Amino acid sequence: MIKTTVRTMLPFIQLYGFYVMTGTEGAGGGFQGGVILAASFILYAITFGAEKGRRAAPESWNTAFKSLGLWIYAGVGMLTVLYSLGRAEFLNYSATFLSLFVPHTVARGILIADVIEVGIGMTVAASFVSLFFDLVWKGDEDGHS
Repeated sequence: MIKTTVRTMLPFIQLYGFYVMTGTEGAGGGFQGGVILAASFILYAITFGAEKGRRAAPESWNTAFKSLGLWIYAGVGMLTVLYSLGRAEFLNYSATFLSLFVPHTVARGILIADVIEVGIGMTVAASFVSLFFDLVWKGDEDGHS
């Protein structure tokens, strides 16, 4: 009964995590959405076992998502500096190329909600999942679970 409930609820939990991560109309952001996504993977691992959970979220994927999220965040920040030829600060959204085509507030919304927050969410989710599995395996090494 628990496994069936988790299988049914998992896609909705993950969809809600993505909504919180990119939803600009309400509370939330990359950190909160990333934690919700990580909680869904942790729930899967707790329900179906650590080995099956590790196969669903291998450490190589966690490392890739942590790195990619950091590169997205830093890349947008450096893009603003490079595009302004060093006149703008790191993550100064008014200096991006989008400001040439759309108003500054729209460009800022696109970069924050759709790019920066996704990068933060990816990094947070992968970090928490990796931390969970590090703690699970540490317990196994000591003979406790």
